[in-house]
Formats: sequence, C-alpha cells, structure tokens
Amino acid sequence: MFTGIIEELGSVQRLDTLKDSARLIIKASKVLEQTQIGDSIAVNGVCLTVTTLSADTFAVDIMYETLAKTNLQQLKQNSQVNLERALQLQTRMGGHLVSGHIDGTGKILAINDVGIAKVYKIAADSNITGTSIPKGSIAIDGISLTLIDVENDFFTVSLIPHTAKNTTLGFKIPGDTVNIETDIIGKYVAKFLKPQTETKKDISLDFLTEHGFM
Repeated sequence: MFTGIIEELGSVQRLDTLKDSARLIIKASKVLEQTQIGDSIAVNGVCLTVTTLSADTFAVDIMYETLAKTNLQQLKQNSQVNLERALQLQTRMGGHLVSGHIDGTGKILAINDVGIAKVYKIAADSNITGTSIPKGSIAIDGISLTLIDVENDFFTVSLIPHTAKNTTLGFKIPGDTVNIETDIIGKYVAKFLKPQTETKKDISLDFLTEHGFM
C-alpha cells in the first residue's frame, strides 16, 4: 500500500523486453534506503517487487498483464519515473490509500495554467470516471491528486508548482499516456451498489400484477 506522495524521481538505466515480460533497472537513491530484495516500490504508480539491488540501482520484473495495462512499456533509457516505497503505518499519510494496482491508462488532452497551478485534462474510460467524484482522490502515475471535474470520458486535476517540479507530470505534454488508479473506496462502493442497480425494476401496472397486487 502507498500514499501517492512521491519520494524521488528515478532514472531508467535499462528496459529489457522479452516475449511476455520485461526487466526494468532503475537508478535511485532515497528509495534504496533500508530497502531489501522482495520489498515493494511503486514505479509510476505500479506496485513492483525488487528482485536485485546495488548501491544505486534496483531491478524489477514486469509481467505481461502489467505491461498490457500500464505505460511502463513506453519507458526507455534515461526516462524519469516517479518512485515511492511501500507505506509504513507509523508514517504520516499525506495523500490517500494507493494500492499500486492500475485500473487503466489515460491520455493528457490539455494542460492549462490557472494562477500558480497547472490544470490537466485527461481522457479516460467510463470504468475510471464511473468510480470518481469531484473533490475525490485519484492517483496519476502514482501521484495522489484531487479531482476537479469528472465527466463520462475525461476528468481534470490540478498540480501545485512543487508537484509539477518534482514528478514526471511536470514534464509531460498533451498526447502523453498516464497510469490511473481510482480511489479504492469508490471501487468498493460501486461494487456494493451494482447488484441493486442491476436488479432494480420500475414500478408499473405489469409489475404490480406480476406480484399479486392487482
């Protein structure tokens, strides 16, 4: 589990793509402190397991499912990535609960300056917007952000200068793809309500007759 508060920007040293998997080596410093093989690190919001370590790099294996549903396959040498170690319960939680399991990708449609902030308009499928609400939380490339507007096929979020400067979103442009994870609470609510909405019937004369009221 993560918070969506990025600890540092790492640099891709190597991405080896195989038939149905990949191996990624990333140069980093802060996230390597007290990290051991087997620990989890979120890379652009994707929860991955550390398989090897050196003084200034770590490696992770990426399975086919992860490659297919995230933008990790677009990484190349020297690409910058957002990094966050797994949450420790004694740590202040400045963002929101982020699982590192990506729901899908979105495409940046526009970036507009509004005062000191940058507002990003991001296209997304209805399975993502359907569990999102204005003023709710969402993780974009692993960054915990607050939603401004949510429509059926897009949403908007705002970045303060610190976030734009210290995460990969500050370097992205319209047309770029981002990983998206919606708020886990919203997904549970949608799951619990789905059976009710699927079985609900409108009250009509036929319905009343069917159930012996006429």
